[in-house]
Amino acid sequence: METLKNKIDFAVIISVNNANPNGDPLNGNRPRVNFDGYGELSDVCIKRKIRNRLMENGQAIFVQSDDNRLDNYPSLRKRAEGEIEQEIWRDRIKFSEFACKKWIDVRAFGQVFPYGGETRGEGVSIGIRGPVSIHPAFSVAPVLDRISSIQITKSVSGEGDGTKRASDTMGMKHRVDHGVYVFYGSMNPQLATKTGFSDEDAEAIKKTLITLFRTDASSARPEGSMEIYKVYWWKHNSKNGQYSSAKVHRSVEERIRVKDGIDEPRSIDDYEIPGKEEIEKQLPGLECEVLDGE
Repeated sequence: METLKNKIDFAVIISVNNANPNGDPLNGNRPRVNFDGYGELSDVCIKRKIRNRLMENGQAIFVQSDDNRLDNYPSLRKRAEGEIEQEIWRDRIKFSEFACKKWIDVRAFGQVFPYGGETRGEGVSIGIRGPVSIHPAFSVAPVLDRISSIQITKSVSGEGDGTKRASDTMGMKHRVDHGVYVFYGSMNPQLATKTGFSDEDAEAIKKTLITLFRTDASSARPEGSMEIYKVYWWKHNSKNGQYSSAKVHRSVEERIRVKDGIDEPRSIDDYEIPGKEEIEKQLPGLECEVLDGE
């Protein structure tokens, strides 16, 4: 299978309504915000969702979450030991080639295998640099004043004989009442040659982007509360690309904004969303595929 031929850039618009897109464990699991009050989803959070969708579509994934595991390996090390023969561990090149060939997330995002051994030859310390980079997502408008918090309680006894059933405080739930987030990414053909990342792999990731929140519901993100609104996909005509990724991403970043006269956006309709023709006008010679979320 041939590796990725030409550079690819992409941008994704997410609509959020009454959901916690990415809780911050250091702040009581409140939705993440930066110092300017803009909402944030970490790149790690986005990659986790991409991995989950790829796995649901039948792709082999190395970094599986404990609550969504398709095998019985309790850790990443056990998965590596169970799938990669010990003889290969002694050869860094063969180890990297095997890992990249077997797991799409390794050949896409890269991976560090920092596993020591009691005796020489039993451990491995290998870093694989992947061709797919994902930026954190940030909201188009500040969301700090649009975060609601509610106290939750339990109405049944969690311990004892159940004779005492007074409501006991359990904690807090937080949500963003409304927000529109955008994240960007790129695919590098030069790095793709190192991991074997192919055009078919790129198409598999594109498919996950337009369905990113399917089967991702939870109490913090009820079904339908988070939606992929648009995916912009640029496929360049060369390995280095006709334009820098910064300029390509900026063609969306500078044109998605809250409509004039609206002080508090409450839905996706309150935003100016650039279309295909408007984007392509900024980048002559580079076609932009615009996809609706499914």
